[in-house]
Amino acid sequence: MSFAKVYSAQTIGLNAQIIDVEVDLSKGLHSFTTVGLPDKAVEESRDRVSSAIKNSGFKSPKHKNQKVVISLAPANIKKEGPLFDLPISLAYLLASGDLSFNPKKKLFLGELSLDGELRPIKGTLVLVDKAKRSGFTEIYVPKENIGEASLIEGISILGASNLREIIEHLNEKSPKDTTQHKKISPTPHRTVSGERPPHHIDFSDIKGQETAKRGLEIAAAGGHNIALWGPPGTGKTMLAKAFSSILPPLLFDEVLEVTGIHSVAGALTSDLVTYPPFRSPHHTASYVSMVGGGTFPRPGEVTLAHRGVLFLDEFPLFETRVIEALRQPLEDNIISISRARGSEVFPASFILIAALNPCPCGNFGSEKQCVCLPGPLIRYQRKISGPIADRIDMWIPVGRIDHKKLSEKGDLEEGTIMKGKVLRARKFQEKRFNKHPRKIRLNSEMNTKDLERHVILPEKPKQILNASAERFGFSGRTYHRLMKIARTIADLEGAFEVEDRHILEAIQYRPKESGMTA
Repeated sequence: MSFAKVYSAQTIGLNAQIIDVEVDLSKGLHSFTTVGLPDKAVEESRDRVSSAIKNSGFKSPKHKNQKVVISLAPANIKKEGPLFDLPISLAYLLASGDLSFNPKKKLFLGELSLDGELRPIKGTLVLVDKAKRSGFTEIYVPKENIGEASLIEGISILGASNLREIIEHLNEKSPKDTTQHKKISPTPHRTVSGERPPHHIDFSDIKGQETAKRGLEIAAAGGHNIALWGPPGTGKTMLAKAFSSILPPLLFDEVLEVTGIHSVAGALTSDLVTYPPFRSPHHTASYVSMVGGGTFPRPGEVTLAHRGVLFLDEFPLFETRVIEALRQPLEDNIISISRARGSEVFPASFILIAALNPCPCGNFGSEKQCVCLPGPLIRYQRKISGPIADRIDMWIPVGRIDHKKLSEKGDLEEGTIMKGKVLRARKFQEKRFNKHPRKIRLNSEMNTKDLERHVILPEKPKQILNASAERFGFSGRTYHRLMKIARTIADLEGAFEVEDRHILEAIQYRPKESGMTA
């Protein structure tokens, strides 16, 4: 046999594509060619494959007078990364007659070291899901990736440590040494455990700041964006870090979605993401690292924060174009990346927590004297444009704390109580949106049609909202966001209807003027 074909896959953005790996052998002087738009890592696989085959007990392709042509199809898709090492090796051995097995319904993924060991790859979860949906019944992955791969039910997951193990499992030829003919047992399907990651900061650790805690409780319950502004040292960063402790765990489909995103991006710290991610990029982060991009678009921080929290400390210090790029995800929960060689639409549904000082020195409007010159002060306060400020649901002042409170003992149950209220409010929303065609789960995801159906204001609350909108000049976006916040406040109380006190509380969280509040 001089021709063989096996199957592999690769990620394209956050999706996957099945790749046919074909090998053709012919007589002639030795050459090893890879076609099908391979990148540098794929082209270099010829050396890794040759050494891995030799160190697995077979004759190296480099020691034979033959032409080896590797074709990766479809040919019009750029092939990236080293995960084709394993399928190329098996296809070569199949074509050369050193190995005999039926490659149908089997898919192979894995990078090889020179001694034949299998190394972990990125995007395993997305690739396994694609294999299952494409009708494959078996998938072979490195052992380090089986925890992630076994989340997908309905396909056999076989993990191996090296190329030799897979050869021994697949080979239908009678081995010379029968003791080496070992089979790999499929990995059982894995269920998601609800183990909460450790939180070093809880709301019970933060003294005072009841208004900020209340705002964060509302934000967690309804998925609303929030800005914390005030002088330095008042606990804005601590409040933001404690926020994750009151968020409920991800649902199973969200676990698969978020884990897949982090796997493709190579950002997995464990083999599973069961709780909302908390992303906190530094204010020097580049535009591409924040929103995603590259020659072939890759996800950025706004996508890695999907279903979780994006915390931007020192918000006005981020690049202007980074701040303005948040317009689309804050409005549509997606981010569109277009490049010359391709475009992608990545999910970006997150809760934004922005922390900022009122001025560069941080003392504007406080009892301490502000030393900022008028020019830098105006530039700083105008860094947050009106459209961005309009997309942030709540603006919460975080003032200085009475020093006497800092020495008082905190309420150890405060964080637990807040978490319980958030969970109850989310259950109300789950029931409300149970059969929603867009599968929304939080009040913040409602559009104007949803508001007409789910937030029917009685006459008095409607009059209060209309009068406030006229007095303060609220935009249409702000008007609708106030209705969503009021609905969340009512959910926290377990109220069936939005009442006037809910509207009044929602209004107090809006800035008194467009642009940055100071």
